[in-house]
Amino acid sequence: MKAAVLHDYDESLSGETFVTYEDVEDPKVAAPGDVIVRIGGAGVCRTDLHIVEGVWRGLIETKFPHIMGHENAGWVEETGPGVESVKTGDPVIVHPLVTSGHCLACRRGEDMHAEESSFPGINAAGGYADLLKTGERSLIKLPQSLAPKEVAPYTDAGLTAYRAAKKAAAHLVPGEYAVVIGAGGLGHIGIQCLAALSPAEIIAVDMSDLALGLAKESGAHHTIKADSNEVESVLEMTQGKGAEAVIDFVGEGGAIEKGLAMTRNAGSYYIVGYGGKIEIPAIDMIISEKNIIGNLVGTYAELVELMALADRGLVTLATKEYKLADANQALHDLHAGVVKGRAVLIP
Repeated sequence: MKAAVLHDYDESLSGETFVTYEDVEDPKVAAPGDVIVRIGGAGVCRTDLHIVEGVWRGLIETKFPHIMGHENAGWVEETGPGVESVKTGDPVIVHPLVTSGHCLACRRGEDMHAEESSFPGINAAGGYADLLKTGERSLIKLPQSLAPKEVAPYTDAGLTAYRAAKKAAAHLVPGEYAVVIGAGGLGHIGIQCLAALSPAEIIAVDMSDLALGLAKESGAHHTIKADSNEVESVLEMTQGKGAEAVIDFVGEGGAIEKGLAMTRNAGSYYIVGYGGKIEIPAIDMIISEKNIIGNLVGTYAELVELMALADRGLVTLATKEYKLADANQALHDLHAGVVKGRAVLIP
């Protein structure tokens, strides 16, 4: 099969070639629950750029050559002898983690915290390829209204955004505010999820006019340009108190400090983006009673819920399609900030 393959780190993201388009071996069914999926779309995620620059070193070691791509959807190509819930030809979306289902975290539905798991695209071969090996437990059949190439980025970007928005929506009531920092690939999904799940007034903050335009299209009630005065603008809009919920899809470059400053006392700051550090004096935490909440992908059940919203047209993806052979260009475009929404590779 063909794949876009990463052969080494590029810590400065300055090279012309991140991945090369080449022939590799087809994945093989090795266990009863294995499923081979023919890729219909693979999302290009900022995490992929972090893998290229080696941000994950020390947490997860990348073995080269490596096939990235953890946001995948397509059609069942082949199944192991123990697979019963899907058959060849079924259109499916793929939860990003492959787990056994036996550990306590899995049985509680928290597969992200499974004791044993593989994460195709991160620590196993991913979907920047014609074919992907995953597990039966990771597959959700798609309704006729949703095509694989249209929904692939939901498996990480959409699922992560939905999980954070769902947490925030649980405590937001009419008259309250939710701030979304970063209105691009993840943020525009988070805005739609907030609009679908909560009555809050939504404020989008971004430095890109392209992203702010997308935020408006996605249902944000207000947009604020991140021009170094965004904290003051949010405070002015919220009568000096800040927002009850702030979801930070950036997590670096000063976004954390500003996000916490935008969060009202006893409010909640949800951190999704990463790269920076959260540093806050203990006395400030005590006095303000602010909650800082991490978010890691999402559960299988939450991906089912997100597909239900997508099926009803309440959440849609802004996507830009690239051929798999042009994966290198897609990564460079993402790095340059010129992709509206999410980039998707089509074999």
